Amino acid sequence: MRKKNGMGIRNLVLSAMFLALGLVLPFFTGQIPQIGNMLLPMHIPVFLCGLICGWQYGAVVGFLLPPVRSFLFGMPVLFPAAASMAFELCAYGLLSGLLYQRSRWQCVISLYRSLLTAMLGGRLVWGIARALMGIAVGEPFTWQMFLSGAFLTAVPGIVVQLVLIPSLMLALNHTGLVTFRKAEKTTRTV
Repeated sequence: MRKKNGMGIRNLVLSAMFLALGLVLPFFTGQIPQIGNMLLPMHIPVFLCGLICGWQYGAVVGFLLPPVRSFLFGMPVLFPAAASMAFELCAYGLLSGLLYQRSRWQCVISLYRSLLTAMLGGRLVWGIARALMGIAVGEPFTWQMFLSGAFLTAVPGIVVQLVLIPSLMLALNHTGLVTFRKAEKTTRTV
């Protein structure tokens, strides 16, 4: 019981750190909005939170990060950007953590599989949320807008995420702070 409580506190503290990182990282790229929009700095801490702390923490941090940043710093604009990003980042944290946690092996291959699936799922959730918000305010959200926002302008950020996140996870594995695991061998009884 004590170990489980210790893990809960650890995950809570790490989640707060990832939330703080998500608030601060955009300052490094936000001075030039075009670069900030392409590098997607708020996504990285959410993915890491889901992978390290679990899907529950990743989902909450992902959902809170855009509106909190909008209220504190005015960017991203609350509606529709931060509102739709809240659902997108929630999906990133939830999917990356859930898929990685449920992987038979926790290794680089399952890490990439979880990241890529979460990236696609989160972008789909963002498109649906953005389209519904567009309908609510009478602003159409076209297929071209979806492709541009979800994929074309995001390519540099996707590349950074696919390089940086596995590299950080490997470094944390080497230090012992996060450990990859292999599936336990099952013995067959006849």
